[in-house]
Amino acid sequence: MKLDVDVLRYLSKDDFRVLTSVEMGMRNHEIVPVELIGRIACLKHGGTYKVLKNLLKHKLVHHDSSKYDGFRLTYLGYDFLAIKTLVNRGVFASIGRQIGVGKESDIYEVATEDGTILAMKLHRLGRVSFRAVKAKRDYLQHRSSYNWLYLSRLAALKEFAFMKALEENGFPVPNAVDCNRHCVIMGLVQGYSLVQVKEIQNPDIVFETIIGLVVRLAEVGLIHCDFNEFNIMIDDDEKVTMIDFPQMVSVNHRNAEMYFDRDVECIYKFFRRRFNLDEDENERPTFASMIKPVDSLDKQLAASGFTKKDNEAIEKFIEGEMNEEINSDDEECLPNDENDANVSNLDSLKLEDEDDNEDTPSEAGTEDPELKEDEEDNEDTPSEAGTEDPELLKRLNKQRRHAIKAAQGGTKKAVTSRNSYKDKGHKKSQSSKVLKKQMSDW
Repeated sequence: MKLDVDVLRYLSKDDFRVLTSVEMGMRNHEIVPVELIGRIACLKHGGTYKVLKNLLKHKLVHHDSSKYDGFRLTYLGYDFLAIKTLVNRGVFASIGRQIGVGKESDIYEVATEDGTILAMKLHRLGRVSFRAVKAKRDYLQHRSSYNWLYLSRLAALKEFAFMKALEENGFPVPNAVDCNRHCVIMGLVQGYSLVQVKEIQNPDIVFETIIGLVVRLAEVGLIHCDFNEFNIMIDDDEKVTMIDFPQMVSVNHRNAEMYFDRDVECIYKFFRRRFNLDEDENERPTFASMIKPVDSLDKQLAASGFTKKDNEAIEKFIEGEMNEEINSDDEECLPNDENDANVSNLDSLKLEDEDDNEDTPSEAGTEDPELKEDEEDNEDTPSEAGTEDPELLKRLNKQRRHAIKAAQGGTKKAVTSRNSYKDKGHKKSQSSKVLKKQMSDW
């Protein structure tokens, strides 16, 4: 879809408000219902339908009524939201010509208020030429659901982070300016793609420089994974600049060696075919010879292949904090815990067999040490100590069992509320029949 920025001049605040409402609704909906868009936009006099009709006219949204009446953002509408945000930030003031088209992005020239020319990269994941992104890239990680706009946003954030970190570490990359949604603003490289170059004055020096970049990336813990003549820029002074970073992975990735060897082979193959450069195969860098760094960029940026094993210390620290929180919660319940401990320590309250027959008072009277102590202490009471009354012992044992269960938090009878059941014209319950019969007899 071609980016026609002339439409931006005729879009009002309500148009962008509705566009933002559709974007917010797409967090939980593939197709956002019209009612939800209206509730999020909160336009006066119910003008949501009129605005949606205008957005649909300019192909900023797509209408779908297969299951229900709803809309979703198109890439053009997502472009306008990102451009509007960046213009409001003052990142750039105008958009120029298109300077590049890739399998997953479009690149345009933009200019600031003072006339500085920058490059704007709009990620376009989901094109026919790049539909297998879910299997080839790990943008989703643990997520199960996705849409192409969300994947493009993740790719832009990842590329901006890598570009910023590589620039700070002295790598020849474009200057990372700003990022919003699926749009990345970077400095414009004054040069040509290496695939367009037919002649070089010093091919040996350029070749060694490019191979040195592959090795330097591995030394800081990163592998480009797409390091070829299409992603290498060279200027008139034969200065090399590398671009395109969304697919970078860590040296700890399970396929890191394969990606490293593939990048090296692409460079060797191109210079051998284009510039007839014969290099010694024995001097080719190998992944096994690379020294893995202790503090690398893949850990700082959580590059692909960065597993939880590399973060065990942080996890232990987090688990320690969680344990402290749990212990602090337990301290609030100390009175109950102390009571339970005191109850469990009272051996006199524990029954050896809960299922003893209550009709055998002789066993209950002779085997219970607490009862013997009570009888010895109360020898002056003839009603309890003089004769062993079976009914009295039976009641005492029964009360003692109930007291033990209550002290130890045993089963309690469920207290039903009078509002828990209401007879709404169905068959009358048995309790209501009995109550009615008792009332009639009375």
